[in-house]
Amino acid sequence: MDASTTSDPTSKRGSTAPISSPITSPINLFLLAVLLFFAYLRLRPTPPTTLPKGPPPVVFRTFTPPDLKPYNGENGMPVYLSVRGRVFDVTPGKNFYGPGGPYENFAGRDASRGLACGSFDEDMLTKNLEGPLDDLHDLGEAEMQSLKDWEDRFLEKYLVVGKLVAVGEKA
Repeated sequence: MDASTTSDPTSKRGSTAPISSPITSPINLFLLAVLLFFAYLRLRPTPPTTLPKGPPPVVFRTFTPPDLKPYNGENGMPVYLSVRGRVFDVTPGKNFYGPGGPYENFAGRDASRGLACGSFDEDMLTKNLEGPLDDLHDLGEAEMQSLKDWEDRFLEKYLVVGKLVAVGEKA
């Protein structure tokens, strides 16, 4: 048999470079490195996801009209208003109930009569904060239904943060 026709890899004729196995070829080593890199990216431990910080907790408390008055959205204070003895945190609706909003007269006050009558005038608010709460006894059925509708809307949208009582009733 002629040496030029043999396929013996150890023959001296032909290429002088050693024959490499298919696994250790440069392209396969590169592809293996890429595969290992992507496997690392997929399987590496990820830091735990953190939730965004929520608003500070609000404690349910009892307010008197003078206690409620500062909660009008000024000086960084939240905006609270009262409807039928329930105090609502309406700060998310500060554009409406805070300074400069169409309902700003109700901020920090009992808004029951004004909401029932559909009036945003100062005349609808209790003048004497130290006196008794407005019992709304002179409102008609339509006005009471309007007030109930407002209260239901507030219950759907805002948190109840307290109750409103007259001065002297606070426990």
